[in-house]
Amino acid sequence: MKIDGMVHGTFEEIAAQARRLEAEGYDGAATAETSHDPFLPLAAAAGVTNTLELGTSIAVAFARTPMTLAATANDLQFATQGRFTLGLGSQIKPHIEKRFSMPWSHPAPRKREFILALRAIWHSWNTGEKLEFRGEFYTHTLMTPFFSPGPNPNGSPKVTLAAVGDKMTEVAGEVADGIILHPFTTADYVRDVTLPALGRGFERGAKTRADFEIAYPVFVVTGTDDESWAKARTGTRQQIAFYGSTPGYRGVLEQHGWGAVGEEMNRLSKQGEWIAMGDLVTDEMLETFAVVAAPDDLAAGILARWGGTVDRIAFDAPYEHDSGIWPAVIADIKRQA
Repeated sequence: MKIDGMVHGTFEEIAAQARRLEAEGYDGAATAETSHDPFLPLAAAAGVTNTLELGTSIAVAFARTPMTLAATANDLQFATQGRFTLGLGSQIKPHIEKRFSMPWSHPAPRKREFILALRAIWHSWNTGEKLEFRGEFYTHTLMTPFFSPGPNPNGSPKVTLAAVGDKMTEVAGEVADGIILHPFTTADYVRDVTLPALGRGFERGAKTRADFEIAYPVFVVTGTDDESWAKARTGTRQQIAFYGSTPGYRGVLEQHGWGAVGEEMNRLSKQGEWIAMGDLVTDEMLETFAVVAAPDDLAAGILARWGGTVDRIAFDAPYEHDSGIWPAVIADIKRQA
């Protein structure tokens, strides 16, 4: 099981964070597309690390075209000497249309075609063959030598896809190299919904589980005293409620018979009742979504729930905490795995 951290902030801060993550035993580091570009920080991290795998978790695919994204990812694959993974997400319709001013339609088929277009572009650059991609949403048929970077000595980047619903999960299984599970998921949902959907995608793409990587940011609730435990429980409850208020994620709650709770969370979210939303998350719900354990027991708890199911994790701790606990947890996971 590999373990990833996140980097963010200024270039100087990112470089320092990347060096620290590599020294502390993390296997990878990722950026998110929130208030900063997801790609430029990775160039800073690449220059100060040697083994740390770098990737986006996630970059918004539909904010770009396959050609522009192919060029950026190819450059990062070169800069990292093959350590880059392109993690893609769809975002939701209002953000694509109103924030990025880009077209939105049929997200799963469009994402499938987007990834196939990326691969066609990279294939053209690496082999010199004519670019000839024609799809329903994207067409790429022009590539002159002046605009081709030529073969990448590190090959093409891996592509992973963030997915929650059946259709996007099937797309990930068919055309991607891996999937990034949403933190708002449970072991039961992964077993009963996600893995079967991936299996259908594997069948269409003539792939096997061995060809694929499953990544998951695990909610962890931990503390060293009463105050830190209270912060951990409250912060994680509020984050779970925030996700649970989104109708698109309702299926996870319904898997456990909590659909009505999701409806109430959605109602409260429209009124801005964020604290009341968190109060709806019971101890049972908290312990279903999160691994709740003291720092010394976190590794065992994570491995008991997710070992053999996911290939890499990140620690999702949405509350103020001592980040110094993670190196020992990482060492425990690697020793016990």
